[in-house]
Amino acid sequence: MKRLKIFLSAILAGICIGIGGTVFLSVDNTIVGAFLFTSGLFVICTSGLHLYTGKVCYCLDNPVSYLIDLPFIWAGNLVGTWCVAKLMLLTRSGPGLAQRAASICETKLSDSVGSVFILAFFCNILIYFAVDGYKNIEHEIGKYLALFFGVVVFIFCGFEHCIANMYYFSVAGVWEPHTWFYLIVITIGNGVGGLFFPVLKKITKQKNVPQKNNDAKS
Repeated sequence: MKRLKIFLSAILAGICIGIGGTVFLSVDNTIVGAFLFTSGLFVICTSGLHLYTGKVCYCLDNPVSYLIDLPFIWAGNLVGTWCVAKLMLLTRSGPGLAQRAASICETKLSDSVGSVFILAFFCNILIYFAVDGYKNIEHEIGKYLALFFGVVVFIFCGFEHCIANMYYFSVAGVWEPHTWFYLIVITIGNGVGGLFFPVLKKITKQKNVPQKNNDAKS
């Protein structure tokens, strides 16, 4: 029952990313599209939904069983993005979305494996900054700036986000073995990037050592 709830929450998160991807494909101005895409992560964080790229960052803070949740989250995200894509293709907006998505996917899928892995790695470093900033920054404006800047910067840099790509691949209709392989590489890259700072922070964190009282006894 627990993982069913996680899976359903992940579907909702995938729908949010799908809507963000839709608005990104719908506007001509990339800057405007990048800012509006952030609406997806905003809803996910404020609603407590399960997004793979966010949840993978907290593997070190949870028991080993948490690792079993991640495939359910990833699969739920895939279902959510796919549903949004297929429904949008049934509307008058469908042809335009498919055309723009096809152009984006052609660039992604013609890239080298090493390149997409590195781009995915850096993508989730920014997602970690965004999600962890929202989680820990006490100032209300700062919390939301962390979300917006994290997402906008990764889009401007052309970094690879596996869940967003699920939506673009679905709209473009390019699900082939090559596509699945690249999606797995991007997923792994996102996972490594998401854990990069948490691991380093854990290694470099200094434990408070109580000072010994060296005062001579009288």
